[in-house]
Amino acid sequence: MIIRDLEKVRASIKEATDLDVAYAYDDLVFPEHAAFMIEFDAETDKKLYCYFHVDCLPDSKTEILDQLTQSFKKRGCKLFSKGLFSLNQKGEEIEIRFV
Repeated sequence: MIIRDLEKVRASIKEATDLDVAYAYDDLVFPEHAAFMIEFDAETDKKLYCYFHVDCLPDSKTEILDQLTQSFKKRGCKLFSKGLFSLNQKGEEIEIRFV
């Protein structure tokens, strides 16, 4: 079992974007405003994946990904862009759709 280092992810997000983590659940980490989210790799703590919200502007995606990549690299991790997601409210629950 891999121990997920939420503090490493929190520190990387804060350094790169000045955003705090708003929510973390299982293998997903959501910063404030949910413009992107980070997913832990299932097999190693050295790889992470970044998904961007479908409404995030292309120029913003590029800038945020570059900043996050550098921040994670300082902490010995590789970050990979994995795609897009959307969030939909379903009563009390939130549905995540990967696009």
